[in-house]
Amino acid sequence: MRKSHGPAKNSGSTFGKSKQRPAKSQSSRPPQKQRQSRAASGSANGRRGSGDEARIIQLWSQWQSQAVKPPLDRWLRGQLRAPRQADSADNSRALSEAMFSALRFQQLACALEDMLNERNGVSASHAAEHDWQSWDEQWQPAAADTMHPSAFWYWIQLRSLQPWNFVRMVRQDEQRAHLFASIEHQVKAKPLSPLALLWHGVRPSFLPLLQQRAKRSQWSDSDLQRFLQMQNGFPPLWLRINDLRLNELPADARELKALQLRLQEEGVSAQLRDDHLCASGGRGVNSSELYRNGVIEIQDLASQQIAAALDARPGDKIWDACAGAGGKTLALAAKMNNKGAVVATDLHQHKLDELKRRASRAGARNVRTFLWDAAAPLRLPQEIARQQGFDKVLVDAPCSSAGTWRRNPDARWRFNSADSSELQQIQLNILTQAAPAVRPDGMLVYATCSWQVSENEDIVSAFLQANPAFSLQSQQMLGAPEDDCDCMFVAVMKKAGS
Repeated sequence: MRKSHGPAKNSGSTFGKSKQRPAKSQSSRPPQKQRQSRAASGSANGRRGSGDEARIIQLWSQWQSQAVKPPLDRWLRGQLRAPRQADSADNSRALSEAMFSALRFQQLACALEDMLNERNGVSASHAAEHDWQSWDEQWQPAAADTMHPSAFWYWIQLRSLQPWNFVRMVRQDEQRAHLFASIEHQVKAKPLSPLALLWHGVRPSFLPLLQQRAKRSQWSDSDLQRFLQMQNGFPPLWLRINDLRLNELPADARELKALQLRLQEEGVSAQLRDDHLCASGGRGVNSSELYRNGVIEIQDLASQQIAAALDARPGDKIWDACAGAGGKTLALAAKMNNKGAVVATDLHQHKLDELKRRASRAGARNVRTFLWDAAAPLRLPQEIARQQGFDKVLVDAPCSSAGTWRRNPDARWRFNSADSSELQQIQLNILTQAAPAVRPDGMLVYATCSWQVSENEDIVSAFLQANPAFSLQSQQMLGAPEDDCDCMFVAVMKKAGS
């Protein structure tokens, strides 16, 4: 995850007036023109205001002008809540969707513009055979600034099927529509090519890493295709039920269906999927009474599965070494029913302060927090030392956060091999420094929110080779592409008995 214990890393970078043409019937349009028509029709149906395009361009320009870009979601909250802005809640969501779409597909837009103008040796007719990995190595996000805004957003509109009016604001629209249809056809013909990665908003240079992951996890070609397709949009917002507060509700209000209906009554678009609650759209979950009272917590499904891997039980002594703001800490505490102890550490006090506030709301009274920088093994609390260490230790290590790119598409453009190499050193160090705190016969769990083999299985292998007292019990990827959530890794290791 975007955690502490080391340097801050990646979360864990032509045009004029529209032409007037006689109207055509929908059935007479070629497939790409139908797609273009669908993208343009939203404004006529009232789903977007006529001023959205100017506001979108303004926001994108402001974002691109940031010398050091913060996480997009945090930046957008500041921009769209500024007193000088008059954006409605619905319009703010539409503007946010536009910005996230642009970040997902900005590289594709640049590639399409190169193909249209036959720049950089790119030919549209042989796009699938082009060396996109070399092209990617030369590409920079700033390249999007060299395009006219209407051209850039035209490509974003076509790819994301958003109902704006950019399709009516650009020259060469027939050529552009034909090019777009041709590339879409080539991607369908070769769905695991570097061009296909571009199409799905993933850098072509990541293809060898994804192939390595697919081989290690025994993903089929269809699994990898599904993984790529999932990068085009957000996963739902998964919710965890907090048993510590749930039992305070009347018995007939504790069922998942009852909780779902209660959220829906407050305007939250709550859904039930495989016995889990999630939300997508509607009023914010954090303004609901169930959230304010600590009955529900926002936690991705894969993150919940990592916490479940520790099999926390009442009376356990558990250490969450890289706790951050405490999502997994609170999940563990809830399973322990306030019996035993959860020690949560992090490099940053402000994160632990937030954890304390969340623990209070959740009713978790068995959580203690300490600063820890992984420079040396943790000095064990007295009661933990008496039993020769913790029963269970979780190292949710800082990582590239590649598994969360669906939620944070800006992070994929900041990822590079140099950062990855440095992170691997940090990950192995934290795991090594945390290991002495595990009691004999105890459990050590290593986790990341990355799909990279180098941050996951390779780290576990290196640790086990250097620490023969530990044996591997299991390791696996969680979430996407099997589940509609983030993609995370978890490994469970056991320490030999005394």
